[in-house]
Amino acid sequence: MTGRVVMVCPYDLAVPGGVQNQAVALAVEVAHRGHRVVLVSPGEVVEDELAQEGVMQVGTGTVRSVASNGSSAPITLSYRTVARRFRELGLSPKDVVHIHEPIAPVISWPLLRENPCGVVATFHRSGVDTAYRLAGMVLRRRLGNIDVARSVSEAARTTALRATGIESTVLFNGVDLASLARATPSPSLGPTVLFIGRDEVRKGRSVLLEAAKALPETVTLWITGDEPDGYRASGARVEFLGRISDAEKAQRLRAADVLCAPSLGGESFGIVLVEGLAASCTVVASDIDGYTQALGGHGILVEPGNASALSVGITTALSEGASRHADGLAYASRWSIAALADAYLEAYELARSKFSARSNA
Repeated sequence: MTGRVVMVCPYDLAVPGGVQNQAVALAVEVAHRGHRVVLVSPGEVVEDELAQEGVMQVGTGTVRSVASNGSSAPITLSYRTVARRFRELGLSPKDVVHIHEPIAPVISWPLLRENPCGVVATFHRSGVDTAYRLAGMVLRRRLGNIDVARSVSEAARTTALRATGIESTVLFNGVDLASLARATPSPSLGPTVLFIGRDEVRKGRSVLLEAAKALPETVTLWITGDEPDGYRASGARVEFLGRISDAEKAQRLRAADVLCAPSLGGESFGIVLVEGLAASCTVVASDIDGYTQALGGHGILVEPGNASALSVGITTALSEGASRHADGLAYASRWSIAALADAYLEAYELARSKFSARSNA
């Protein structure tokens, strides 16, 4: 494929998040295949790690934290700045633009308006609220410039269809299996449960802390984020990890017996569940659409928001030990970032062909 792949992430890469992680991992994998890759996102470029992987990073626009879908989205609202950055890139018909979450304000909107080359769009979100529906209606005409549409899960496909009328092909979120395999497990003391996520109501961290009271003191909980004000420990030992790097995440996953994902909703796929399976954890997760689809029967599902059910699920997972690991690991191998890159490289070629046909019509 000639030309560049210009990947657009609507969220600040300095803030941990599923979309950010996928955009970075896919950009690196595509670059490793010998393609020129530019990754555009809000905020400033503060480190050269991506450059070392062959990815040119472009930061654009002041970052604003905006409430969205039960979370806080680090986006830019600087439309003029974004448009100027893309003009500076000098996009040509030989390039391909890959937009993650095209409805998210506002970083991809100039591209959808000007349509300088083939466009691939990936829909990540699960759940339609009023703001998302209105944005889909406002952008519907511009969204017609998308040449190839993909979604990370059936839940994301349904959300995109409801909000935009666009039908997309379901792919998946990718897992960096090689990095997990290379990671050295963190030291642990006895049975260990790991929670990875932001300290937001939607992620269900408080439900896990309540469930910990019913677990024995021999169990250790590793929980990302800071200790809540006024927290009083009882039951299982709880260790708050703060913000962890991708390297530490892999080490913790390799060491944990159980990965716990007690989210209350709003999850389109749940890539961390597949990462847990790939690291040979038993996964205990809330019974919500995105998680049910991601696990494919390879985990323990419990009622969202029910601390008692969660503690029972964790106890069951610890008692089963390694009996689930082999099947889960084999299942997770299907979701590699390499396989995802293969699918998107085909999508990029298809987008270029469609753009060329439209331009010559």
